[in-house]
Amino acid sequence: MNVEELLDLEEIRRLRTLYSHYYDGANLEALVDLFTEDAVCEFGPRFGGDWVGRREIREKYAINIEHEGERFEIMHAVANHWIEFTGPDEARGRCYLLDLRCKVGVENPLVLMGIYDDLYRRVDGAWKIHRTRIDFLWPQRIVGPSEMLGA
Repeated sequence: MNVEELLDLEEIRRLRTLYSHYYDGANLEALVDLFTEDAVCEFGPRFGGDWVGRREIREKYAINIEHEGERFEIMHAVANHWIEFTGPDEARGRCYLLDLRCKVGVENPLVLMGIYDDLYRRVDGAWKIHRTRIDFLWPQRIVGPSEMLGA
């Protein structure tokens, strides 16, 4: 792996980390800017089905952010990133998701566990999320077909 690929790996990891910070901090415009114009969010029927394009992604995240409570009341912790380049401007990635409720008096702060399954594209020199899907593993197992090798 060369230096440019290592820098790209770090930028993609940073992209997924910023997603969590912007979502949890209710920074809607910065969150939506992490996606390509034609991005797709595949969250299943429980979370509104597929969201296609930045306009719909903005609308759906605005609703979700409003229902999350105070800023950083829900925290999306991501870990165990696995990224594979599929072309000079495309990559696939997966990472674990732990959703935690950060509010006094909550008996069990763990809301859910899952795996993000993502496709990334470089657009105008910057990596963006082109497609994201969540496989929910707990408390209810809802797993779709994986496109990742070895998954």
